[in-house]
Amino acid sequence: MNRASEMPRLLALALLVAGTSVLAQGKADLGKREYDSNCASCHGVDGKGGGAYVDFLKRTPTDLTILAKRNGGVFPISRVYEVIDGAGVGHGSRDMPVWGQDYRVKAGEYYVDVPYDSEAFVRTRILTLSEYLSRLQAK
Repeated sequence: MNRASEMPRLLALALLVAGTSVLAQGKADLGKREYDSNCASCHGVDGKGGGAYVDFLKRTPTDLTILAKRNGGVFPISRVYEVIDGAGVGHGSRDMPVWGQDYRVKAGEYYVDVPYDSEAFVRTRILTLSEYLSRLQAK
């Protein structure tokens, strides 16, 4: 492989190392930032479903703090990932935005001139958010 083809991978590795360093120092919580940006308006800051938009919704948002409790004490990571991503959602109604598609579109607009792996970008955002949701679970 030549240097040009390795550049995106090296850049991703450098960002991962830098991000891990920042997280280790306790200065950033990427999952919380993702949640606050995309979920809190409906699910509430505490994840219990009482967000600012609740009066405008047809259904009350899910209480995200009891997902594990409803699943026999185990956080349902695969199901959470699928719901956030919108994977397998066919035509018809859907109460929650399809964030996977939204992430893909935003990445395409932002990284228009830079080679990147859109699936890795989306997967990372969804997994970061899912990890944060696992920390919100009621004990």
